[in-house]
Amino acid sequence: MRSYSPDLTPPWKRSNPVPEVPAEPDLVVEEVSTGFCGAVIRCEKTAEGPTVTLEDRFGKHRVFPLVERGFMLEGRVVTLVRPTAGGPARPTRTASGSVAVPGARARVARAGRIYVEGRHDAELVERVWGDDLRIEGVVVEYLEGIDDLPAIVAEFGPAADARLGVLVDHLVPGSKECRLAEQVTGDDVLIVGHPYIDVWQAVKPSSVGIPAWPTIPRGQDWKTGVCRELGWPENTGAAWQRILASVRSYRDLEPALLGRVEELIDFVTEPGVG
Repeated sequence: MRSYSPDLTPPWKRSNPVPEVPAEPDLVVEEVSTGFCGAVIRCEKTAEGPTVTLEDRFGKHRVFPLVERGFMLEGRVVTLVRPTAGGPARPTRTASGSVAVPGARARVARAGRIYVEGRHDAELVERVWGDDLRIEGVVVEYLEGIDDLPAIVAEFGPAADARLGVLVDHLVPGSKECRLAEQVTGDDVLIVGHPYIDVWQAVKPSSVGIPAWPTIPRGQDWKTGVCRELGWPENTGAAWQRILASVRSYRDLEPALLGRVEELIDFVTEPGVG
């Protein structure tokens, strides 16, 4: 009698046919053996065979061989292949890296909100996450500072069906911002922040075309000092427009901001909320 031997081959390596997908730039996939998820940066022909370079949301790059059944695309095992000239158009992505939904109508605004400190913060969030926020029905408002944050939160009246998320600049231990955040954080209020003095610093210097953000001595207006050190006209409004124009996608932002904004979006859009 012939004995039965179970097939211990991992599912992604079995011989069932799977789709071949061109590795077009910005296509987001997951490598099956490591779980590394990122957007396609480029494909290259090497002595060991064709490879693809992926970039994750934090800007980390990894190179993988283009092998059969090597990747997951939206939950399905696929074989990535090198794109050819005149091949199918690549999937459209939003600036945040999410899959775009052509023709999708904006959702009616949720009761929940995301507050940010200032106009520049709001414009940066809109530039990168605007498409996602409209589909989710999330409104972002700016506060002109957070000195009155406890009163603002009390007036909003957070509840299980109307959560409030707040993004704070320079949220570091011992700071005024940290003390204010501790006063209002609760089940329906999430305060998150980044370590930068101003949201300008959350844009990668390389994207702006500078080697680094300059250090400005205490007591000086930080934005004016930055303009002066970089040799820009001392017009902070014009400087911000220059910085904002350099942001094309999430890749132009520092991970310390990326993770916090997405945490707020997840918080106010949790199933059953709003």
